[in-house]
Amino acid sequence: MGRRHILLIPVLISILTAALACPPLHAQISASATAPYFTAAGVVQAATQTSKALAPNTIATIYGTNLSWTTHAVTIADLNDGALPTTLDEVSVTVEGILCRLFFISPGQINFLIPYELTKPLVSVLVLRQGIGGPTLPDGSPSVIIPLATTSPGFFQWNGNFAVAEHADGSLITPSAPAQASEVIVLYAAGLGRTVPDSSSGSVVLSAATILYASQMQILLNGVPCPQSNIYYAGVTPGFVGLYQINLRLPAILPPNPQIQIVMGAQSSPAAIQLFAN
Repeated sequence: MGRRHILLIPVLISILTAALACPPLHAQISASATAPYFTAAGVVQAATQTSKALAPNTIATIYGTNLSWTTHAVTIADLNDGALPTTLDEVSVTVEGILCRLFFISPGQINFLIPYELTKPLVSVLVLRQGIGGPTLPDGSPSVIIPLATTSPGFFQWNGNFAVAEHADGSLITPSAPAQASEVIVLYAAGLGRTVPDSSSGSVVLSAATILYASQMQILLNGVPCPQSNIYYAGVTPGFVGLYQINLRLPAILPPNPQIQIVMGAQSSPAAIQLFAN
């Protein structure tokens, strides 16, 4: 694993595995007493933490109650032939009946991957904990329906509302090491959709693959689009699952700490995210 991955991992781990402060419910409630519960508003894009249309191969988070009796973040030992597990401590998530790959489970939070192969505009989400599914309607059908789009772009964030980004040498862009005008930087995102060639859902990416909708992508700095020719690469990040990177040459005139946004057709990332720059 290269230096870039070593530097990036602590930031992403803190984002993807930050659990809610929930008590150990298994010590208070029997496994059959209450089913997992969450609402559509509690299913969010993991990078942006917003409840909006998700997309294939998007890292997502469910916030709810009774989702699990344990807290378990995925380790290398949990991988199955290079893929994330579909079950952790007898907890699983299905979207439209397809088992999802899991990053993290806890009583109040689950981080999972929207299956790559899904294309429907509306899909059902169900959590199964030790044989008990929820939430469900009286007829037994899933009660949580969420929208899907082709993309659901968003930057991973840290230190408040700043985008996770690196210099070309793999060092993190920080207040003490900000981005500079005309520099090539690497931005990390989720929800950029399908790739060319297709990816294997939930498997650790072994090689670069460009996003299918690259021609529709714009990167805005303070609302102004960067030239399309400045986007050198937009695709999956080798060594990770569900993580995308954008290799971008910044403009020759760069305002300090500009707002940075991804726009892809009708979908866009939150406008309040900034890039450390001077």
